[in-house]
Amino acid sequence: MTDEIIARKTGQVGRITLNRPKALNALNTAMVHAMTRALLAWKNDDGVKAVVVDGEGEKGFCAGGDIRMLHDSGKAGTDEAWRFWHDEYQLNTLIKRYPKPYVALIDGITMGGGVGISVHGSHRVAGDRTMLAMPETGIGFFPDVGGTYFLPRLEGELGMWMGLTGARLKAADSLAAGIATHYVPSDKHDDLVGALESADLDADGEALEDILDAHAGDPGHSQLAHTRGLIDRAFAGDDVAEMVSRMEDARDPWSTEQAAILAKKSPTAMVLTAMAIRKGADMEFEDVMRQELRISVRCLTGKDFYEGVRAVIIDKDNAPQWRPATLGGVGELRIERYFEPLPDAQELTFLED
Repeated sequence: MTDEIIARKTGQVGRITLNRPKALNALNTAMVHAMTRALLAWKNDDGVKAVVVDGEGEKGFCAGGDIRMLHDSGKAGTDEAWRFWHDEYQLNTLIKRYPKPYVALIDGITMGGGVGISVHGSHRVAGDRTMLAMPETGIGFFPDVGGTYFLPRLEGELGMWMGLTGARLKAADSLAAGIATHYVPSDKHDDLVGALESADLDADGEALEDILDAHAGDPGHSQLAHTRGLIDRAFAGDDVAEMVSRMEDARDPWSTEQAAILAKKSPTAMVLTAMAIRKGADMEFEDVMRQELRISVRCLTGKDFYEGVRAVIIDKDNAPQWRPATLGGVGELRIERYFEPLPDAQELTFLED
């Protein structure tokens, strides 16, 4: 048991609150297990018509996973990192296949693991404080938790742009990208939850949609309306080096900024991310999750994940020394090995298996 997840039934709603505000509600293993138990208990409970997930505090819905634990486990050669990813990806899959409405209130910082426990649900409700991103290439990692499934299914090259640059989307951009499904002003979230708890949530979902519409507001203007064409041209294809070259040649302010952002990311992680996103576009969800566990475990055998965590999380000097230091030094065959099957005992299994 953990008090870092508050799970309870209120009215016809199963409610989950991430209760680790000082860590911006970042997920640890105990939280993953507690969420999984609650969702499984409510899955066949006729008294629960919908699930609502939110985060304690105003700053973060969920800022990701326990990166320091993953780093330390990899360094020590223990299986704690593998077990966390295995169970987290099981939870992501449970949410993706959940038979009831799953409403995530993604108000505040929503990154990495926080995206994984929201984007695969049926309803993702942005608020005024929403700031959503998949920033993993900045720590020598890749957008996991189903990132290589949902990113290639966004329009155009939005997913490749987000996955490589770690671009941060506010509410309006999250809606425009199709990641958020609704916008409700932050000061109306409590009213929204109260309305859901007291409503007769019929099986066809009309009451839920009516309640969301009744609490909706105007999220403002999305910058994606201005940058979509630039994004699609810059991030087309499979070759990250060619993408960077196009941006450098374009010389407009937006392209110059994106090239500068990519220059700070791990070259290995960027090539790995691009390949995983392209592969994920043609795969079923469960197959993507198996692939992601393979990649995650293999990231522990390289250099850049540890160096990225050192620079961003441990020493906080934000000056990682990537190896190799350039995209030209990243060989395709070296990246392909990340996708190879794990030993049978390590491969991802699902809760239904």
